[in-house]
Amino acid sequence: MEFITTQLFFSTLFVCLVCLNANILQTYMVHLHPNGMTSSLFTSKLHWHLSFLEQTVASQEDPSLRLLYSYHTAMEGFAAQLSEAEVESLKKLPDVIAIRPDRRLQIHTTYSYKFLGLNPTRGGAWYKSGFGRGTIIGVLDTGVWPESPSFVDHGMPPVPKKWRGICQEGQSFSSSNCNRKLIGARFFTEGHRVATKSSAPNIVQEYVSPRDSHGHGTHTSSTAGGTSVPMASVFGNGAGVARGMAPGAHIAMYKVCWYSGCYSSDIMAAMDAAIRDGVDILSLSLGGFPLPIYEDSIAIGSFRAMEHGISVICAAGNNGPIERSVSNEAPWISTIGASTLDRRFPAIVRMGNGQTLYGESMYPGNHFMTTGRDLELVYVTGGDGGSEFCFKGSLPRDKVRGKLVICDRGANGRAEKGQAVKEAGGAAMILANTAINLEEDSVDVHVLPATSVGFDESVRLKAYINSTMKPMARIEFEGTEIGKSRGPAVAQFSSRGPSFTNPSILKPDVIAPGVNIIAAWPQNLGPTGLPEDSRRVNFTVMSGTSMACPHVSGIAALIHSVHPKWTPAAIKSALMTTADITDHSGKPIMDGDIPARVFAIGAGHVNPGKAIDPGLIYDIRPDEYITHLCTLGYTTTEIFSITHRNVSCHEVLLMNRGFSLNYPSISVTFKHGMRIKMIQRRLTNVGSPHSIYSLKVTAPEGVKVRVKPHRLIFKHINQSLSYKVWFISRKSTGTETTRFAQGDLTWVHHNNSFYRVRSPISVTWKGKEY
Repeated sequence: MEFITTQLFFSTLFVCLVCLNANILQTYMVHLHPNGMTSSLFTSKLHWHLSFLEQTVASQEDPSLRLLYSYHTAMEGFAAQLSEAEVESLKKLPDVIAIRPDRRLQIHTTYSYKFLGLNPTRGGAWYKSGFGRGTIIGVLDTGVWPESPSFVDHGMPPVPKKWRGICQEGQSFSSSNCNRKLIGARFFTEGHRVATKSSAPNIVQEYVSPRDSHGHGTHTSSTAGGTSVPMASVFGNGAGVARGMAPGAHIAMYKVCWYSGCYSSDIMAAMDAAIRDGVDILSLSLGGFPLPIYEDSIAIGSFRAMEHGISVICAAGNNGPIERSVSNEAPWISTIGASTLDRRFPAIVRMGNGQTLYGESMYPGNHFMTTGRDLELVYVTGGDGGSEFCFKGSLPRDKVRGKLVICDRGANGRAEKGQAVKEAGGAAMILANTAINLEEDSVDVHVLPATSVGFDESVRLKAYINSTMKPMARIEFEGTEIGKSRGPAVAQFSSRGPSFTNPSILKPDVIAPGVNIIAAWPQNLGPTGLPEDSRRVNFTVMSGTSMACPHVSGIAALIHSVHPKWTPAAIKSALMTTADITDHSGKPIMDGDIPARVFAIGAGHVNPGKAIDPGLIYDIRPDEYITHLCTLGYTTTEIFSITHRNVSCHEVLLMNRGFSLNYPSISVTFKHGMRIKMIQRRLTNVGSPHSIYSLKVTAPEGVKVRVKPHRLIFKHINQSLSYKVWFISRKSTGTETTRFAQGDLTWVHHNNSFYRVRSPISVTWKGKEY
């Protein structure tokens, strides 16, 4: 009897928990048919959207209180607070295509324009494009600090007549904060608000307005299109003229990221508004883990933007060097990885045994203020407090007071570790890379004297500590060095391909500067972004594919200014086919100790001087993307949710036998038993009439490559010619593991060697596990 009673109790408890869970409200994005049968019954799209809630939500509740956003452009549908039971009811209603839960995404966190060859001399990319004049860059990020000198509108042209955006007022932000440089600003908080109903932590001063509370958005938007600011530096480090990639372009900020992250419902609302506002470029330094395209809100909104002629540029993510970690991988998005510059900030560790370790830092003043004396080294380990990572409160004051403290990378922020050392009484810090970070050298504007050393150096450092009873060392700051190191190289953290959901497209597309980038910073934050940091600066340093993305957004703006009628695919082609695969010394771009492979650099390192005049382009029509989705095996419903096109893939594929997307890179997969693969490409002449291009192929190892024709003869501008490529595998496909090889295919102009239109080739032999 006791067993039955107990069993009954737990059964009742389980049912109650299920019921409770079914009634918990969460945010969902409801995707509707854009030409739905029921829409004609209503006077507006908003009323139509509300009708779905009226049919679903209990009658005693006002359904409009559940509605967060009504979408009309980036997608047709709405975001609302719903229970699981209400979601199930909604799915049964006509015109409902898909319902997706809200996702939380994260941001992918001066000299770079010179490094990329941009200069104001006559004949360069800046001169030809008028510095991006007339182009509007929309940035989705954490907001903007409008008083930054990077957003002064001196010398800017009038706001373009096509602009339909607004300067939305809010907390500490008025319409007068916009000008001819910062022409628009909006904020989107509904998804964030309902997901984080508890108030923000005390350490966060969050502005409910377009104003930036975190610095990331100010940094990225100024990188893309900031105006020229002379004598910019971070406490004297990296001094020079700060300029965005397109200093003549206009900027519109769409604040979608808050202290808890960036919610897809807010992102979709921002893309919806940006398309209507009239932006030319959308820059998104944010993302999550790879998703199927039909579940990815950024991919869906980007397709609609692409149809409106808007180039969408996204960060590849910071999950490198892990394979298949690249995000934002839809083929109509330009996916940007990160590279290093040839600029360094040396901060050498001189150990008591006379040996030195190379490190880097942007500690203010760039010289050690302890009269050159050595400090005792200490590395606190043991226990479960995380002292080796220098967590706040983990360092015993009696062990670290007045000493040079070693902190391992990882687990908490780099600058946060320095603050923990400072609070515990430490005099200085050495930030030691682990096996995960290897030789990555992102620097910070630390709150105390500090330097960061690579993994090899940290092994030597710890060996020295263990070799003596009283290890001693000092840090010697040596300022800013330019041109003394090889660059560009792949950033260790930059996410890598192949694409997890769509390996038929090579991702990332290109890489761009993303390590130790100096750009604008808000005046409410110290240069580390820590709440304890009371210092104030106009510029600071950040690293991440978040920084690489706006470099390419700005370069895309330059291309758009020169070629305003080009499609987003044409602009992407120009960026990819002209990218560099060698560094500034003429040697292969490196990825750590080895030459970089295509899954790290895509087509290569962006070259704006060449991208503005590529000679030939690979263009793609929106219908071709739909055919590509059919080749991936997507269902009619899945394709409709992305494209708003009702297609029969059976008919589409019958009409397009042997179809391959006209992408600027080539990705070939040999599945079990397959020996030959044929792809076709189409090139359009945007250079000069009467142009002849000859073929140069570097065949991937284990593959024979045949191309017809070997020459392309263009008689006039905008003429398109096609070619076919046969890949014949010399390897068997019956092995257990997946293997890769790479090569390239380049069309070279007969009379003008400036025009070299290169496509990287990736070949994959699928193993038996697939």
